[in-house]
Amino acid sequence: MPSAIENGANGNSNGTSSHGIPTSCPSCPTPLKYSGSLDHLPFFEITPIIGREYPTVKVTDILNAPNAEEQIRDLAIIISERGVIFFRDQDDLNIADQKRFCDLVGKLSGRPEENGLHVHPIYRDPGNLTLPDGSTDENIYVINSEAQKKIYKTMAKRGPEEPRDLSREWHSDSTFETVPSDFSFLKMEETPPHSGDTLWCSGYEVYDRISPSFRSYLETLTATCAQPVFKSAATAGNYDVMSPRGSPLNVGDDFAPSHPVVRTNRVTGWKAIFAGVGLHVTKINGVYSYEDQMIRDYIMRLMTRNHDCIARMKWTKNAAAIWNNTCVWHAATPDTHLVDGNRVGVRASSIGEVPYLDPKSKSRREALGIPIF
Repeated sequence: MPSAIENGANGNSNGTSSHGIPTSCPSCPTPLKYSGSLDHLPFFEITPIIGREYPTVKVTDILNAPNAEEQIRDLAIIISERGVIFFRDQDDLNIADQKRFCDLVGKLSGRPEENGLHVHPIYRDPGNLTLPDGSTDENIYVINSEAQKKIYKTMAKRGPEEPRDLSREWHSDSTFETVPSDFSFLKMEETPPHSGDTLWCSGYEVYDRISPSFRSYLETLTATCAQPVFKSAATAGNYDVMSPRGSPLNVGDDFAPSHPVVRTNRVTGWKAIFAGVGLHVTKINGVYSYEDQMIRDYIMRLMTRNHDCIARMKWTKNAAAIWNNTCVWHAATPDTHLVDGNRVGVRASSIGEVPYLDPKSKSRREALGIPIF
């Protein structure tokens, strides 16, 4: 795996910009190139912009292939270009293989060597659900709407008389950490016959739909990504948050790092809006409060009014999705209370690198020569 110890991604020197934003990842590779090892697998694109599904592929077949590392590395490139990929009928995929696969996707695509799978901050909470076999695992987060109501009971809520703003569901995993997640891998163990769809939105495409002059301004900004609910939940439950959490830098219980609004994806070398909007983004730094709200509202407007930037997953039992958090946001549809049945998923997440913005990196459309209009 090529590394840039003296030079960061794309050949930039290590350091930070005049705005305090890292300009490189010292241990990350230059943008990776697809080798063709997955050309034999049938797939279809979800939309021209985002998403791909491999309808008949078994993740375990990739894990056990003679050239498994080459295939997983190529898959990491495809995920990073397409944002998210879907699999169906992964009934033979156990927790150990799910963890190994997610870990290898991060490792083989140039994740810093000292990092691994994320440890959920409140793994010790007694409200956490067990895995299907009755065990628990600090690297696996069990997604269950009823359990989450108990675990996150300390989270501030709006009054019951106010309709729920579903735009608040959008987020990128672990942005509350100093070193956030790069890849997340979710398998749906149980799902109602309908409801609970998940949506992903391309941060590459949202960046491309912003005027060049305004992009340049956004590239000077950082955002505070605070999530105080973890500390308050641990205090209320009388336990300590987990530490470290997938990186030596993810320690303590502050959960309020600053990240660049625009970042470079280490795998593709493309720019994407990253910390400009989402559940964990609490403020744009260095601007007045009205400007902060205006910037976040504008980015959210681009997401919600450009539905060609969005891929939607209708979950089926044992379906799975893996995505790159550095270039997409995702949002679950909170409508499972309207139907019978339960929605339970198990998710592993890899921890990537400290977010950076390489000033020489390009947008997706610039790199691929695709006109915006």
